[in-house]
Formats: sequence, structure tokens, C-alpha cells
Amino acid sequence: MLKLTDKVRSIKKQRGLFAVEFAIVGAVFLTAMFMVIEFGRVLYTWNVLDEITRRGARLAAVCPIGSGIFDRSSLLPDLEEGHLKISYLRADGSAIPSPDAENPTLGNEIVFVRAEINEYEYQAVFPINLLFVAPAFETTHPAESLGVMPPDTGDTEC
Repeated sequence: MLKLTDKVRSIKKQRGLFAVEFAIVGAVFLTAMFMVIEFGRVLYTWNVLDEITRRGARLAAVCPIGSGIFDRSSLLPDLEEGHLKISYLRADGSAIPSPDAENPTLGNEIVFVRAEINEYEYQAVFPINLLFVAPAFETTHPAESLGVMPPDTGDTEC
């Protein structure tokens, strides 16, 4: 049988054990928690980039050619107007090189509008400070009015 002094002595030997266990378990727990948060940030960025291309294609299909359609409401850092590229396409999918709003035959040639985001750099925070390029996002939408409105119907703000 252990005497009382032996029990006290064995408890004193384990005094720092809980701090060591907490340090190990806490480090693993916090690492896992921050990885889940970073994964959520990646999914958020993915969804915002996809939504910006969708809105950009829709606005390009109904607004006059060359009007500024960049969605400035996004909450992504470092997303600039140069990342969003609008292309006007023919029925066969070939791009019209430089559409001009003054060209009267342009409305007959444009069948689709494509919005794409390329080379957006995502800055990861955890586990280390990583910078990687997001994949290309693209949305193609059928061309609608392209900003041409019948007389006496009013103007649409783009």
C-alpha cells in the first residue's frame, strides 16, 4: 500500500502533464479549425468569382457595347476591372475581334456574350502564406438587346 506521502509525491511529479497535453491537443485542434476556416474562404472566393462572371455576361447581353459592367460590389481583395473580360461571339462561337457600337451590322452578328475571369490570385492565410492562381471562370449568355431599345420605351441604366 502507498502511504500518503507517496501519493503526494506522485501527484507533484505530474504537475506539468496537463499543460503539455493541452499544448499538443490545442495545437492540433487550432490547426484543424483554421484549415476549415481557410477552406470556407476558398469556397466563398470560388462562388463570388462565378457570380461575377454570371452577372457580367447578363449585363453585357442587355447593356450597350462598351459600357462599364464591372460588378464593384464584390468583397474580394485585389479583384480589378482588368480581370473581367467580355467577348461578343458569333453563332459558331468565334469571337468578334473589336465590336463597335457604331457598326450597324453588329447587332446581326452577335449571338452570344461571354464573361470570363482569368488569373485571379488567391492569397491563402493558413497554414502558411500561400499565393495561387484561381482557375478560369467563364459564363456564356445569349445576346439580348445589347442596349438597343425601341423608341419611346425609356432607357435602361447599365
